[in-house]
Amino acid sequence: MIRRFLPKSLLGQMLLSVALALLVAQAISGVLLLRAQQARNEFGAASGLAFQLVAEPRIDVRAEERGRGERLRARRPRILRMQYADASPLLPGESSDPRRERLLRGLLEEQGVEIADLVVFDRPVADDAFVQDRLRARSRWRGDDDWQRGNLIVAGLRRTGEDQWVIARVPLPEREEGALRGVILQTLILYLVLVGGMALLLRRITRPLAALTRRVESFDGQPAEVQPLEPSGPEDTRRLITAHNAMEARIAALLDEKDVMLGAIGHDLKTPLAALRVRIESVEDEAERARMAGTIEDITSSLDDILSLARVGRASDPLERTELSALVASVVEEYEDMGDNVALGQTERVALPVRTTWLRRAIRNLVGNALRYGGQARISLAKTGSEAIIRVADKGPGIAEDQIAAMLEPFQRGESSRSRETGGAGLGLTLARAIAEQHGGTLVLANRIGEDGGVDGLLAEIRLPL
Repeated sequence: MIRRFLPKSLLGQMLLSVALALLVAQAISGVLLLRAQQARNEFGAASGLAFQLVAEPRIDVRAEERGRGERLRARRPRILRMQYADASPLLPGESSDPRRERLLRGLLEEQGVEIADLVVFDRPVADDAFVQDRLRARSRWRGDDDWQRGNLIVAGLRRTGEDQWVIARVPLPEREEGALRGVILQTLILYLVLVGGMALLLRRITRPLAALTRRVESFDGQPAEVQPLEPSGPEDTRRLITAHNAMEARIAALLDEKDVMLGAIGHDLKTPLAALRVRIESVEDEAERARMAGTIEDITSSLDDILSLARVGRASDPLERTELSALVASVVEEYEDMGDNVALGQTERVALPVRTTWLRRAIRNLVGNALRYGGQARISLAKTGSEAIIRVADKGPGIAEDQIAAMLEPFQRGESSRSRETGGAGLGLTLARAIAEQHGGTLVLANRIGEDGGVDGLLAEIRLPL
């Protein structure tokens, strides 16, 4: 499900990888920053508590308004001054915080304080009776709502050899929102700089690769019709494009040599066959003469199929926008004029750019195959989804399921003889498949299943993309 939404291109996948890596890195950085800030706040609060617990007992707490005491407590509300009690400040349901207790114990021991008991916990300001009593007694603090809505860190200390508890309080440090905003702002800036720079760099790499991909997809062995692809991008990409241009030129040269060779073979073979066809007219035995003429015709037809199959990948006919229903109807008319049992089924109007001559030959090959093995053919044209489908159905014996794929290979036939009347050289389906693939489509063979569950003929489909 997730893979459906992932980018398919190299550019998209690289940018997504960089963005995710940056997001993870910044998330880790943010977490570490917040933890460090929290540790600083906790240490600051512990230091404040330690200062009160170490310094305040030396102050005459009975003189609340003494100047020296005022100076020491000028930076915090006077209502949070020291409290002395005969019992631990822990109330039922409260428990000491071991982490804060260890931190404060270490600070106090560094100052030489001998600790008998120590508790550290946090408590809402509204639940602290000592603070609330002083708030009610000192009206000037009633308007200070910020810290009153928060929590307090309360520390209770009983020194060794003493029965009295000394209790100190500091407001619970609040998390600084500025640090988190800084991380978010830093992340946005990094995204703009890093991801933007990566996008420009990858664009320089992927643009020539995309052009090369389109060139490879459209390569038909005739690069002389278009200019070589201009090398661009980084040095590695330029070398790849240059190597591709050289490969295209070599392939085109080989194909040209093949065409020249095939033309020479066709000329060198057809000329003596034509001369032989003339010479057999002098044979007096009519039956023997007919057999010899049939053999020559068989050789000539096989040679035509072989040459066509070899040239189908380099068709010289241009693509023409053709109404396929009209093309199919014209093929049916040809066979009807010759008296063959060929019928036109349901068709739809579909116009596609095709090589008309070659596609007509593919349909003829399928119809000829249907007539040869089934005695009849029914042609139809349908448009399904993103494909135009030309169907040729017969009433023949069909093909064994394990032999269907093999029947599309050259020189494969449904029966063993090589007689033109019973099947020829076995190149008709192969040529039809090559023509379909030349148009970006496929040739599909399947047995037709009758009402009794048995094979009721063969269905051949040329599927062309719309």
